Amino acid sequence: MTESDTPAPTPPTTVAALSGRCARLFERLVPAWLLSLVVRLGIAAVFFLSGRTKVDGLLHITDGTYYLFAEEYRVPLIPGDIAAHLATWSEHLFPLLLVLGLMTRLSALALLGMTLVIQTFVYPGAWATHLTWAGLLLYLVRHGAGTVSLDRLFRIA
Repeated sequence: MTESDTPAPTPPTTVAALSGRCARLFERLVPAWLLSLVVRLGIAAVFFLSGRTKVDGLLHITDGTYYLFAEEYRVPLIPGDIAAHLATWSEHLFPLLLVLGLMTRLSALALLGMTLVIQTFVYPGAWATHLTWAGLLLYLVRHGAGTVSLDRLFRIA
């Protein structure tokens, strides 16, 4: 076979090559800081809105919340009234910190722990929802808050 008989190399047209080109385009169009910000705001909204259903006014825990924690949620080893306070405060504090991008990894770990408790003891059938939450929280634990954050400003990492 001579050089003239050798077929010219063709550009890759496989699904893998197309997928790689799409991924590189996505990386150019969506900067890492934007992805981190969207993840922070999205998961913070889930927990904050849940926390708001537990209170009247600013942070007055409702009787219904105490009832749910005493009768329906029943987390082992923690009395219902204490669990109600811990959950309500956590669902307000940690999402706020995520929005600010302050102590992001710690806040994400706290909410991940809360997610595991909810999955294990409260709503074990809601694994698909909790897996989604866990994925977003694990992203934040792994990558942190990103460039647009108080963590970056204060060099908290």
